[in-house]
Amino acid sequence: MIPALDTAPDLREAVRLAARNRRIALGLTQADLAARSGVPLGTLKRFERLGEVSLSSLLALAEALDALEGFHGLFPLPEARTLDEVEAQARLLTRARPKARRRVGTGSGSCGAQRLGQKPE
Repeated sequence: MIPALDTAPDLREAVRLAARNRRIALGLTQADLAARSGVPLGTLKRFERLGEVSLSSLLALAEALDALEGFHGLFPLPEARTLDEVEAQARLLTRARPKARRRVGTGSGSCGAQRLGQKPE
């Protein structure tokens, strides 16, 4: 038997249904999920009806439904077959890591005052 191959429309429909079913299982109304995710209610309704949504909105909905983990496996690197390919992938992964954000203006403000030669408050 030949395994079924999913097409983009098949997956769009599966994601649409899975999100709707998870929302209902969590006891959330569309308005609840829209408020929780920050996605406009009309956008959520269109997504649940047609499966059409931007990636940003889809991620916001997934986060609000506590379902972000499924996105980590998207677009895996192909399996490396040589040492050169392993090293190339390691370089890619090193460059792809997000940089830590520096927090500015947090805390009591004494660090900024000391840098400017002023006394902390």
